[in-house]
Amino acid sequence: MARQEQVLLLEPQHELKFRGPFTDVVTTTLKLANPTDRNVCFKVKTTAPRRYCVRPNSGVIDAGTSINVSVMLQPFDYDPNEKSKHKFMVQSLLAPPEMTDMEGVWKEAKPEELMDSKLRCFFELPAENEKTHDMDTNKVMSSSLLKSESSTLSMKSMGSPLDDGEVKKIMEECKRLQMEVQRLREENRQIREDDGLRMRKSTGMSSQHSSPSTTGTAVKEDSTSTRMLALIVLFFVIGVIIGKLVL
Repeated sequence: MARQEQVLLLEPQHELKFRGPFTDVVTTTLKLANPTDRNVCFKVKTTAPRRYCVRPNSGVIDAGTSINVSVMLQPFDYDPNEKSKHKFMVQSLLAPPEMTDMEGVWKEAKPEELMDSKLRCFFELPAENEKTHDMDTNKVMSSSLLKSESSTLSMKSMGSPLDDGEVKKIMEECKRLQMEVQRLREENRQIREDDGLRMRKSTGMSSQHSSPSTTGTAVKEDSTSTRMLALIVLFFVIGVIIGKLVL
């Protein structure tokens, strides 16, 4: 008795194409559709089981549904002059109404109940211009990724050591030093006023001649103290920032 005609709809129907290069795993998809009102058991077999990984390689397709089977070709040295002799076979049978053991169903199935479809494998390499385009695209993507990672690392290296708490501490320290500078300025201003008062009370010529010198000395001391404190504040802030980046 002749076997039944395949009830499953295969896509593709006759040929599984694998597009290289074949230095890595190449995957193609086989779609199995069940247009009937019965559940259908299926198995996917190949003449080269060591070269392919099939997921899922067996199962049940419910009535009116479909399933995608991933066929993964393992890496190998491709010879364009060698014609592929690998083949696949999709075997199926109608599932019993109350099926509990799928393996038992396959073992007990009669030959005339089995249905099968065969597909051959076809290997192809992309054209040279497509290869070049793919390589250029990969280079651009790699370059963009590296730039993005570099930028992220730079931002992390600059921003991570100085968190909000540490920046707040630095600002508070700067404010304290600025207040110290202001206090010294006030003290110097008070000293100048006291000196000026004493000089105005002095009636001697020697006192009159010495007042510009005394005032000039006080002004110079004030300017020097202010510059020194400003430099101290600047060096302190720079030292803290550099120390945080090094740590």
